Amino acid sequence: MIKQNCNFNKNNLKLTILGCYAATPRTISNPTSQVLEIKNKTFLIDCAEGTQVQLRKSKVKFTKISHIFISHLHGDHFYGLVGLISTFMLLNRKNDLIIFGPKGIKEIILLQLKFSGSYTGYNLIFHELESKESEIIFEDDTVIVKTVPLSHRIYTNGFLFTEKNLLRKINIDQIEAYKIEKVYLNKIKNGGNVTLDNGKVIQNSKLTFDPQPAKSYAFCSDTKYDESIISIIKDVDVLYHESTFLDKDESLATKTMHSTAKQAALIAQKANVKNLILGHFSTRYDDIELFKSEAQTIFANSEIAADGKVFNFN
Repeated sequence: MIKQNCNFNKNNLKLTILGCYAATPRTISNPTSQVLEIKNKTFLIDCAEGTQVQLRKSKVKFTKISHIFISHLHGDHFYGLVGLISTFMLLNRKNDLIIFGPKGIKEIILLQLKFSGSYTGYNLIFHELESKESEIIFEDDTVIVKTVPLSHRIYTNGFLFTEKNLLRKINIDQIEAYKIEKVYLNKIKNGGNVTLDNGKVIQNSKLTFDPQPAKSYAFCSDTKYDESIISIIKDVDVLYHESTFLDKDESLATKTMHSTAKQAALIAQKANVKNLILGHFSTRYDDIELFKSEAQTIFANSEIAADGKVFNFN
């Protein structure tokens, strides 16, 4: 279930839409950029023009951003990146900034910095992507990130974020019944058994409940209708899928290698996702509620993105 603008805690997955329109910025809308907060980490996904202003409006702390994921090198997805890097410099950032993006992104950014005489006081670490197969590009103790190869006019990836290593839930009644000391709680949460003073081993299954299922989020923009991604994103909690056009303009979607709202809903349905968020709307449409209406004829749990909109997934 999607909950909008709810209180956020460390067990939630939170998505803040900074911009969700295609092509050029307008006074009333911004191109693609969003912030995903998962397992106490803050990931920036795409970085179009206006991202810095939208971050400030959404009260996202710049210092929390340590990883940036760029889907492809079209301007409405990364033209705000060098500006954000420069602002980090002006704010005296010290922590490393890690950027994942297509091959060429390092050369573009460093060239811009070089000829503007700008040099960061922090490490810029680039991971350039070339593979056309899904691959793991980031992993730590709590989160794993895989690429979702997309079909667009240039090399493009989506990204799948999945929680990992969830702690088991303590069964307080059983802990008290066996008179187990609190010092053992972390071990128990991590799946360990406990040996009592009399030598009896208490199995973890008697002391805990299963953890909540790992949450997952898939970002897919930009792409034509492509069923090859279904196996990668299958059963995700939330899918953000581009829907640049309405079904009546499917010929334009085909020509530009984008998707319609109906096609996005078909992908959501076939991948058995729990929630669909539509975005990357063409500015030719005055009423984006039409995208939601179209998608819901196929996939009921469809929502539309909007600049500044916040989604929480419990």
